Amino acid sequence: MSVIQRVDLGEVEYEVAAKEMTTWVAERTEGEAADRLFLLSHPPVITYGPRTSLADLPAEAAAIPTAAVDRGGFATYHGPGQLVGYLVIDLKRRGVADVVRWVENGLIEALGSLGFPLIRRETPRGASSLVGVWTEDHRKLCSIGMRIRRGITSHGFSINRDPDMSVFHTFTTCGLHDVTMTSLAELAAETGVPVPTDEALRTAVAASLGAA
Repeated sequence: MSVIQRVDLGEVEYEVAAKEMTTWVAERTEGEAADRLFLLSHPPVITYGPRTSLADLPAEAAAIPTAAVDRGGFATYHGPGQLVGYLVIDLKRRGVADVVRWVENGLIEALGSLGFPLIRRETPRGASSLVGVWTEDHRKLCSIGMRIRRGITSHGFSINRDPDMSVFHTFTTCGLHDVTMTSLAELAAETGVPVPTDEALRTAVAASLGAA
């Protein structure tokens, strides 16, 4: 199976990335580009999927821009200190039956290699989705929200390396009213494990997802 192409970007405005993603998907659909993993960050923004209740979004006084997006999942924050990964891959060619579980397991492997033991959680019937990557005491570190059209994925995941965690207190994250979000910096302070650099995190994630 061919290796996913790793594409490293810096900080990109969310609206710019969303427009570029349309091009990336079209290129993959038409066979003009290989499977790709885009690694980047965004200036502060809260994105939310179509099922998100407006009551979950921050009050205007929070002064954080919001953006409606065509992916699964609910509201989440993107900002400096966070690694965002957008996967544009052809599931039919890769033989991935459950892309969300594949991403969860890949992120758990990557972060475990950096000294952070993490888990995925099954969602009880009728409960809000627990998709993502969690600590063993059920704090959420990584959010995942994807779209699949004609077998091609888009959007992806975010990993809190060392963002401004106070923003998560201004809205309802991932549709979970009782969730506690955490970061690698917070976990490192608790355990004495070094906070990975942005480059180390990118490299570990890319390796676990088969990207080079």
